[in-house]
Formats: sequence, C-alpha cells, structure tokens
Amino acid sequence: MSATRTLISPATLARPRGKAAYWTVFTAVVLLFTLAFLFPVYWMVTGALKSPDEVARTPPTPVPEQWRTDGYTDAWDLMQLPQHLLNTVVQAAGAWALQLVFCTAAAYALSRLRPAFGKVILGGILATLMVPAQALVVPRYLTVADLPLIHTSLLNDPLAIWLPAVANAFNLYLLKRFFDQLPRDVLEAAEIDGAGRLRTLWSVVLPMSRPVLGVVSIFALVAVWQDFLWPLMVFSDTGRQPISVALVQLSQNIQLTVLIAAMVIASIPMVLLFLVFQRHIIAGITAGSTKG
Repeated sequence: MSATRTLISPATLARPRGKAAYWTVFTAVVLLFTLAFLFPVYWMVTGALKSPDEVARTPPTPVPEQWRTDGYTDAWDLMQLPQHLLNTVVQAAGAWALQLVFCTAAAYALSRLRPAFGKVILGGILATLMVPAQALVVPRYLTVADLPLIHTSLLNDPLAIWLPAVANAFNLYLLKRFFDQLPRDVLEAAEIDGAGRLRTLWSVVLPMSRPVLGVVSIFALVAVWQDFLWPLMVFSDTGRQPISVALVQLSQNIQLTVLIAAMVIASIPMVLLFLVFQRHIIAGITAGSTKG
C-alpha cells in the first residue's frame, strides 16, 4: 500500500521550525475563517446598539460610541415581535409534526413494506425535485384558495403552511435511504417475537432512527422559518403573518436600528437550534449514504 501524500512531509513536521510554521499557518487560517463568519453577526448585533445617526455614519464605527438598548425594546414593542414569533412557532411546529409523521410513514412503506410499483412511485416523488419551486407557487395557491372537493379556502390559516410542507421529497428520500440501511437481523427478530409492521416501526425503527429524524426535523423547521414568498401570499392578515413577512411589511416607517434589532431577535431561535443540534446537522451529510 502506498503512503498517503500530504502537502507537508512528516519529516518536515517533526522539525521544530516546520512544526512552528505549520501551527502558525493553521491558526491564522482558522482565525480568518472565524472572523469571516462571526463578523457579520457582530456587526448586526452592535448595529442595533448604536444611535440612528451613528449607524448611517461614514466611515462606520467598529464599536458603538454609546451602548443603547432601546433599539431592542422598541423592536419588541413597535413591531409586535411576540405575536409574529408565536405565529412562526405555530406554523413551523405544525409543519414539522405533520412532515415527520407522513414522511416517516411513506419512507418506511417504500423501504420495508415494498408496495407494488414502489420504485415507480419513488421515481415520481424524486422527479418533483427537478421542478423549480417558483413553478409550483401558482398551482399551490389556487389549491389552498379553493380546496378541491370540499371547496374551502385555507388562506390566513396555518393549514396553508402545514399541508404543502408535508410533501417534502428530499426528506422522504433521506428517511428511506436510512431505513434501507437498518440491520435486517433486528427487524427479523422483531417479526419472530410477534411484532407487527406498526409495532416494529414504533418500537424498533424509530428509536434507531433518532439521528436522521433530528436532521429531518432541523430541515423542516428551518425551511418554514426562513420562507418568505409563500407566507406572504397566503397571509393577508398582518396579525397572522410570520416573522419573516412581518419584518418586511412593518419596516417602512421604522428606524434602521430598530429594524436591525428585530432581525437579531428573529435570528436567535435558529441560532440556538443550530448550536443545540449541530451534531445532527453534520450527521445529515452522511445520512442515507452508501458504504463503500
């Protein structure tokens, strides 16, 4: 077997000068990347702590001359952030719950129950990934505006967010690929013990699928939280709009510092979600991949 070739040879790294140069370059690169990613966050957080005149000043000040918190308090009160954050939580939680239930059931059926024409159905589901999301906006709007068969409008209703979110081909495929790799011996042992299909799914498959379920949950929540066009179309009532739409609709007569503070507050839940579940996000890169 040939040795792995690297940019710096092991002999060079073993020398004091080579080791010092390596760690110097490595530390500098890490610091540069950290600064590139964290500086926009710092600039946004401190921008809300400045006065309106200081924010518009050229050249900008790296540190606020006077630390003011009234931007955050005004954003919380004037832009009605509690109400819009609650609307977003309700819409995201409902879409997450329905998507988790239906996508998991569909993926389990395609992976383990192997229905007739299962490959054809899966191919049709994956084919929807090739259709641009913008091309589906008008058909979806006409559907929720006049629901077929029952002829009911879902506009200004959270169901207009929940129901379209259920049909997520990417998350369904991610779950199916994960279910395909589950050990067959464990599932056969559950069948020998007398467990039915639903009992096997609930007691065996779901506990083993916590990593991929965490990844799907993150994708589902982030997709609803950051969506703008679809909530803008289905929620004409400003009192029911999510935070992504409310920030744009209410920003016309608001000071820049207040708007920046509102964006900081709106981004906190997603930042916390990433920090708590970052291991699952990394696991999502390899979830469903095949072993070589």
